[in-house]
Amino acid sequence: MNELLVEISGILWNNLLYLLLGGGLFFAVFSRFLPFRYLFHGLSLLFGKWSEREAPGEVSHFRALCSALSGTVGMGNVAGVAVAITQGGPGALFWMWVCAVLGMATKFYTCSLAVMYRGKDEDGVEQGGPMYFITHGLGERWRPMAVFFAVCGMFGCLPLLQSNQLTQIVRSMFFEPNGWFVENQSITQGNALFGLLLAIMVGFVVIGGIKRIGAVAARLVPVMVVLYGGSALLIIFHHLDQLGWAFSLIFTDAFTGQAVAGGAIGVVIVTGVRRAAFSNEAGMGTEAMAHGAAKTKEPIREGLVAMWGPVIDTLLMCSLTGLVLLVTGVWQSGEGDGVLLTTAAFEQALPGLGSYLLLAGVICLSFSSMLGFSYYVVKCGCFLFGQRARIPVLGFYLFAIIISSVATLSEILNFLDIAFGLMAIPTILSSILLAPKVNRAAKSYFKKLSDSE
Repeated sequence: MNELLVEISGILWNNLLYLLLGGGLFFAVFSRFLPFRYLFHGLSLLFGKWSEREAPGEVSHFRALCSALSGTVGMGNVAGVAVAITQGGPGALFWMWVCAVLGMATKFYTCSLAVMYRGKDEDGVEQGGPMYFITHGLGERWRPMAVFFAVCGMFGCLPLLQSNQLTQIVRSMFFEPNGWFVENQSITQGNALFGLLLAIMVGFVVIGGIKRIGAVAARLVPVMVVLYGGSALLIIFHHLDQLGWAFSLIFTDAFTGQAVAGGAIGVVIVTGVRRAAFSNEAGMGTEAMAHGAAKTKEPIREGLVAMWGPVIDTLLMCSLTGLVLLVTGVWQSGEGDGVLLTTAAFEQALPGLGSYLLLAGVICLSFSSMLGFSYYVVKCGCFLFGQRARIPVLGFYLFAIIISSVATLSEILNFLDIAFGLMAIPTILSSILLAPKVNRAAKSYFKKLSDSE
């Protein structure tokens, strides 16, 4: 089964490479790079300027971004970067940066559309996301595409990587050193028990919906960015003499693929794009579901706020992880992959303290991602089956946390790559078709903004 998943994933992502990079390039050129000129206007919106208290929506710009970041700033930044470098070499990090910059343009369009074409659920609550802007923007005849997105979203947004990798680091740091759950059967039982504990903790928060998720994420996301980012910066500071070499290696390997991929530059690019997509989710459609809940009457405002997602997630957090792995040299050690490789880097750089700092960061990162992803899975499920399905879908989501704690990393990555990758097809295609309407709205908004100044 795993070999089949590997083959399907490879075929899918070899083609999605063109859709994600090509789509991002199309959005950047089609907008004439105008949204990038107003990037700092998005930052002022993020911190409360021009707030619209009476506007439709459920959460503020800040909480909408934090809800989106709670899903993106997660294990993709820790385990995903480690996987990218071990599979594709240091050059994969460069292509993650390229994908992030183009992803900013993609997010501007998808998240503007999420507000522009909000729909209402059975309870009369306004909802946003690809399934809504497909049906309301393109018409009911496009509903099969919206249904396809929702089905893929129910599986692609499951917190499998988060649960699996958090279980791995807890087992390696606590279970194994203390002799707990060391036999094969005991390891499975220990992982399952920890997965059950995670499911219970996540369940207490997500049962409250986007408002509670947004409130918790607004507190958790800044803390985890500072905690994990600060620890990574400390390690990089202690290896400043290696920093220039690390950047040189990234740029050289990006166009040669010599470091790990054996000269296969295609492997480097595909790996970088694949992990960047899993990290910042630009073009996947998940970000549009979170930003579609923002309290605003101006779709362009939310598009500008959403552009900061790839900046924080990939250009900052993923870069820090990648540089830590390179300057410490553990990426060549073969000591493991995923979060265990990052753990080795932190422990080597900060003996006795590094692994615990990483554990604290990973707990925040994983927990926040599980909260954010729950909103996406429930939203997709309710679109397909109605609001009555909310509790059963939540139960399915929490059960997946337990199952993923006993699965292997390879199985999880290949399954998620397929389900997550398929979400990009309806999201980007529909966004391209609706892009002229975003341009008209952007032209009108920026003109009003200039007149007010």
